Amino acid sequence: MEILKRFKDIMTSNIHALLDKAEDPEKMIDQYLRDLNSDLGKVKSETAAIMAAEKRERRELEEIEKEMDDMQRYAVKALEADNEDDARKFLQRKAELTEKVADKETAVKLAAANTQQMRQMHDKLEADIGELESRRSELKGKASVAKTQKRMNDFTSSVDGAGERISAFDKMEQKINKELDEANAMSELNKSSGTNIKDLTSKYDNESSVDDELESLKAGINVDDELAALKSQVGKNE
Repeated sequence: MEILKRFKDIMTSNIHALLDKAEDPEKMIDQYLRDLNSDLGKVKSETAAIMAAEKRERRELEEIEKEMDDMQRYAVKALEADNEDDARKFLQRKAELTEKVADKETAVKLAAANTQQMRQMHDKLEADIGELESRRSELKGKASVAKTQKRMNDFTSSVDGAGERISAFDKMEQKINKELDEANAMSELNKSSGTNIKDLTSKYDNESSVDDELESLKAGINVDDELAALKSQVGKNE
C-alpha cells in the first residue's frame, strides 16, 4: 500500500528540524498542518482497513483451528465406532487444514505488523498535529514580533541615515562659511593695497584749493596779502 511506503518518511520526520530550516516558519507551520491532517485522514482509513484485515485473518485462523479440533474429535468417534475408514478421512482433512494453518498464521503476523505500523503512524501524526496546534499561536506570535522588530530596525536605520545627512550638511555649511570669510579677508586686503597710492596722490591734488583762490580773486581779495601768506605757508612746508 502507498501509505505504508511513506511509513519510514513519516516516522523519521522531525517537525522541529523542518521549522528550523523553513524560510518562513509562519507559512511553513500552516502548510505542514494541512499536510499532516491530509495524511492523518488517509492513515485512519488505511488503519481501519488493515485492522479489519487482521481481524479477518485471525478469525479465519480460529475457524481452521476449530475445524482441525473437530476433525480430531470425529476421528476418535469413528474409531470408537470401529469405522477406521471414516477416521482416516477425518485425519486426512485435519492434515490438509494443518498446511493451511501455517499460511494463515503467516498472513496474521503480516496483518498484525501492518496494523502496528499504521497505529504508530496514526499516533505519530496525531502527536505532531497536537504539538503544532499548540505551538502555532506561539510561533505566529514570535513571527509577528520579529516582523515588527525588523520594521523598527529599518526605521532606526533610516533615522540614523538622516542624522548622517544632517551632519554632512553642517560640515558643508562650515566649509562655505570658511570660504566666505577667506574671500572677505582677501577683499579687505585688496581694498587696502589698491587705494593706498590713489589716496596719497589725491591728498596733494587739492584742486578745491585752486578753485577757492580763483573765487577769492574774483571777490576782490588783496592779492599781495594772499601771496605773502601763501609764500609764508610754502616756506613752512619746505
